[in-house]
Amino acid sequence: MASFDRAIPPGGDGRITLTVRTKGYKGAQGWSAKVITNDPRMNEALLSVKAFVQVPIYVKPYYVRLYGRGDVTVTRSVEIEAGLDKPLTLKPGQCDLAGKVTYTIEEVDKGRRFKVSFASIRGVAGSYRGFLNLETNYEEKPVVTIRINGQFLKAKTGQP
Repeated sequence: MASFDRAIPPGGDGRITLTVRTKGYKGAQGWSAKVITNDPRMNEALLSVKAFVQVPIYVKPYYVRLYGRGDVTVTRSVEIEAGLDKPLTLKPGQCDLAGKVTYTIEEVDKGRRFKVSFASIRGVAGSYRGFLNLETNYEEKPVVTIRINGQFLKAKTGQP
């Protein structure tokens, strides 16, 4: 979003303010804005903003997709990493897919990195969407939500 002085006298100074919403971004980022003027010598300029967006907790990926046949167990993992200079703890919170998905939380690097592994439950067919909430000790991000989608076909039955 930009705000700016609407009129600047010839030879005068003006102000352009760019506001960048960083929600949903992490790491090195860049944004730009095109400025169009009525100055015949420079009728267009490009303003660039570069920043490193530090988030309290990195989650990769933010969602889990489990697809397959209902008679096969499908597994996927999510990596969670502390983005602050203090130890991170994770505790299981609410999960609305009991009976369809199981999960385990493994601490890979004490207080820094975790691996959350998801597995489909054999024999469950159909589509579902849900989530797992993990409670943290960071007041900057007290809950991490991982979205989970599943789609499983009925198991094939044997034919003579």
